[in-house]
Amino acid sequence: MARWEPGAPERLQQAALELFASRGFEQTTATDIAQSVGLTERTFFRHFSDKREVLFGGQEVVVQAFLDGVESAPPGTSPIEIVASALRSATAVFPDDRRSTSRLRQSVIDRNPALRERERHKLASIATAVADALRARGVGEVAATLAAESGVTVFGLAFAQWIREGEQRSLTEIAAAVLRELLALTGEAAASLGSP
Repeated sequence: MARWEPGAPERLQQAALELFASRGFEQTTATDIAQSVGLTERTFFRHFSDKREVLFGGQEVVVQAFLDGVESAPPGTSPIEIVASALRSATAVFPDDRRSTSRLRQSVIDRNPALRERERHKLASIATAVADALRARGVGEVAATLAAESGVTVFGLAFAQWIREGEQRSLTEIAAAVLRELLALTGEAAASLGSP
């Protein structure tokens, strides 16, 4: 009998990613994943409700990081500055040693339409949570929604750059650069529209 090893969820996640990448998501079963690391299907389901959760479990950590960033922004901070604080907090969840795993995860998601939809839903959920937190701070409806949606868009674009082969910058650095570009574009747009 194999010796029990700690870290079953992490082992299952890594095995699942490797199997999804080599065999395909649809062709890989929970039993395949569990057996590849010497565990039972029952153990798999003790940690994950289904094989999609291997890819999407832990979303609450990212959402909480965004919300912690909103909460840590000083009173009187503008909505976009609050979102910048949320981005700094959320990007810290992805240190550089997670880049290769994140890249592999994204490659699996990109090859499956249902998983891509689930990823879009995840990002929309984050935007909703951030908008709610901004409104709780007294930010108006339109400003809260625009700031939250913009922040999640910045995060998504930065994440896509961060996982590119050869990218060396941290996710935090990339997100800051993308946010600066957004602010430059909105400044240009405001100037071209003129003031009311």
